[in-house]
Amino acid sequence: MNGLTERKNLMGRRGRFPGWLLIILFGLAAEAQGAASRQSSSQAGGAGSLVYQSDIKPLLTRYCYGCHGEKKKGDLDLRIYTDEAAARNDPKEFEKVLHNLQAREMPPENKPQPTTAERARMAKWVEINVLGCDCNQPDPGRVTLRRLNRTEYNNTIRELTGVTFQPADDFPADDVGYGFDNIGDVLSVSPILLEEYLSTAEKIMSSVMTNASSEAYQRIFIRQPTVATTNAVAREIIANFARRAYRRPVTERELEGLLRFTDMAQKDGESFETGIKLALEAVLVSPNFLFRDESQPEPDNPQSIHPIDEYALATRLSYFLWSSMPDEELFKLAGQKKLRANLTRQVQRMLKDPKADALVVNFADQWLQIRNLANVTPDPKTFPEFNNDLRNAMNRETELFTGFIIKQDRSVLEFLEANYTFLNERLAKHYGIEGVQGDEFRRVDLKGDQRGGLLTQASILTITSNPTRTSPVKRGRWVLENLLAAPPPPPPPNVPILKEGKEAALKGTMRQRMEQHRADPNCASCHARMDPIGFGLENYDAIGAWRMKEGNFAIDSSGQLATGESFRGAADLKSIMIKRKKEAFVQCLSEKMLTYALGRGLEQYDKCALDSIVQKLARNRYRFSSLVMEIVQSAPFQMRRGELARPGQQASDGKAGE
Repeated sequence: MNGLTERKNLMGRRGRFPGWLLIILFGLAAEAQGAASRQSSSQAGGAGSLVYQSDIKPLLTRYCYGCHGEKKKGDLDLRIYTDEAAARNDPKEFEKVLHNLQAREMPPENKPQPTTAERARMAKWVEINVLGCDCNQPDPGRVTLRRLNRTEYNNTIRELTGVTFQPADDFPADDVGYGFDNIGDVLSVSPILLEEYLSTAEKIMSSVMTNASSEAYQRIFIRQPTVATTNAVAREIIANFARRAYRRPVTERELEGLLRFTDMAQKDGESFETGIKLALEAVLVSPNFLFRDESQPEPDNPQSIHPIDEYALATRLSYFLWSSMPDEELFKLAGQKKLRANLTRQVQRMLKDPKADALVVNFADQWLQIRNLANVTPDPKTFPEFNNDLRNAMNRETELFTGFIIKQDRSVLEFLEANYTFLNERLAKHYGIEGVQGDEFRRVDLKGDQRGGLLTQASILTITSNPTRTSPVKRGRWVLENLLAAPPPPPPPNVPILKEGKEAALKGTMRQRMEQHRADPNCASCHARMDPIGFGLENYDAIGAWRMKEGNFAIDSSGQLATGESFRGAADLKSIMIKRKKEAFVQCLSEKMLTYALGRGLEQYDKCALDSIVQKLARNRYRFSSLVMEIVQSAPFQMRRGELARPGQQASDGKAGE
C-alpha cells in the first residue's frame, strides 16, 4: 500500500473509522466529562469576624424559625443547623437562603423584618463563612474542555474557509445545560458525531477546491508555489490555516505532522493541491480545532490561579460575542500581548460588528426561550387566526427588540419598561394597534399600558401557554426563572392534572379553577409564588392577544406577590417589576449572561464576580455594553486555575494539543 492510499484510508475515505482520531477525541471528551464532574478542592475564604452562636443564630431565631422551624415551610427547618460546621455542610441550601435575603423575599412582608444592617450581617456570614467566598482572592472556578457546538462550528468554518453552506446542520442536536447549548459539561461527543466530522471535513475542502478563483480558495491558498518553493509555500499555507483553526500559534511538532500529508502526495505523484487538501482536512478533524482548549502553566495544581494567555482571551471573547473564531485584529493584538490593554476598545468594536447578531440569536433567544416558539402548536379550532406568518412575526418582534437594546447600547432595564416595540402589519393587527401597514417591521412607539417590554410580547405569552388556554403556572414560572432568578422547586409527584374542555370552562375562569386546584397545602407554597404573576397576565390569551373576558366570565388580573406587593393587571405588575424587583432582574440577567459567556453553570465561588458585575452595571446606568465589559473583565472570564489531578493521572506539561 503506497503512502497516499494509506493516508486516505487513515482519513476514513474507504469507510474505515480512523482509530487514532477516535482515541484522541474520546480521550479528550472523557477528560472534559471528568473535569466537569470534579469539584474544586480549594475554597477561598476564612472564618471571618462573625460568630454563628452570637451573631447569626439569634437573628435566625428572631426572623426565620417562625416559618422554617417547627412549621418547616418549604421543607426547610433551619433549627437543624446547630453550629457553623453543619451549615457549611449544606452550601446549596444556604445559597437559597442568601438569595431570598438579598432579594428581600424572606422574611415575608407580613412578618417582622430584619434591619438593613442585620440583613447584611446574615448575607456576609453566608458568603464568607458558609460558601467560602473571598472577594479579595477570587476563585475563577473550573474550566471545562468545550467542543464547538453546531452554531459555533458553522460560524467558524465560514470564517476559516469562506464556504457559505451550513455544514453542521446535519450534526446531532446539541444538548442544553443551564438553558444554553454552549455548556461544556453537556457537549458530549458520540460516534455518530465523529463520523460526521470526518465526512464534513472532506465535503468542506472539496467545496473550496472546486473553483480556484473563488473567495474561499483565495482565502486558503495565500500563495502559489513554483518548483523551487513548493515545500516553503506548503508550510506557509498550512501554518496559516492551522494557526487560525487552532486559534493560537501552531507548534513545530504540529506543523511537521501536517506536512506529512503533502510529502506523501508528492511521493505518489499527486498534485500540490491534493496534499494541501488532505492536510487541511486533518486540521478540521483535529481536537485542537473541534475543542476550545487552553494551555496553562500548572494544569494539575488547584492552588495555581493565573490569567489566561491572550490567545485564550481572544477566543473566549470572540465565542462570547460572535459565536465564532477571533478575527485577524484579535489575533494580532494577542500576538503582541496587547489585547488586555485594548480590551474596552475591542469590545466596543465587536459589539458594532454584524457578527454580534449572535448575541441575539444565541444568547437572547435561549435566555428568553424564544426558540421554543418554533414548536408551539396552538389549537387551530380555538385560535384559527394563528399561522406561521404570525409565529414568525412574534419571533421577529422579540429579536428586533432585544437586538435594538444590544446594538444601541440601551439600558438593560428597557427589557422590562420599554415604551416601544417592533411591528409589521400582521402583528400590529394582532395587538390591535393601528397605523402599521406592510410586511416590513418598524419601530413603533406604544401608547396606553397594554404593551411594553418583554412581559407583554406575544412570543413570550405564547410559549408560556397551553394549546387551548393560558397557563398562569407556566407564565409565573417563566418570570421567576428568566427575569428574577428565583425558580420554584419541581412539583411533587402525583399532582392531579387540571381539567380541560368545555365542561371545565363552565366552572369559571382559569383563575377560579387554579384556586381550586392549589387547595392542596403541599402545592400552595410554590403556587403562591408562581400563580399571582400568571394571573396578572391573564388579560392576554394563549397567543398573546388582549382580552377582557374568558368565555362569559370577566377576567380578574389582580393579585399579590409572595413578597407582599399588590397589583391590578399587567401594567401594575410591570411597574412592581421595575420599581421593586429591578435589582433581582439585573442579577438574573447578569447571571444568565455570565453563564453563557463562561460555558458553565455558576458555582458558589462565582458570587463575588457576579455581585461586582451587578454593582458596576448600576453605576454605569445599566448600559448593555457595561454588562458585557464587566463580564469580560471578571475573574472567571480572565483567569483560570489548575484542576486537582485524579489518582493515577500523570501530571500534564500544560501544552495544549501536543
